[in-house]
Amino acid sequence: MDNDRTEGSMKNLKGKIKEGVGNLTGDSKTKTEGQMDQAEGKIQNTIGGIKDTLRGNK
Repeated sequence: MDNDRTEGSMKNLKGKIKEGVGNLTGDSKTKTEGQMDQAEGKIQNTIGGIKDTLRGNK
């Protein structure tokens, strides 16, 4: 598995936690940062998946 997939999954998880904290505290900046981290993580994970496919890994 490509490192981008692992890092992307971790970034996505971090973003979900940040978004949850933002929701609980009413902090819209933290919530938005969490959503951005999730988007970045999903993109990075997708890139890793494409790299794996090109290498013939799954």
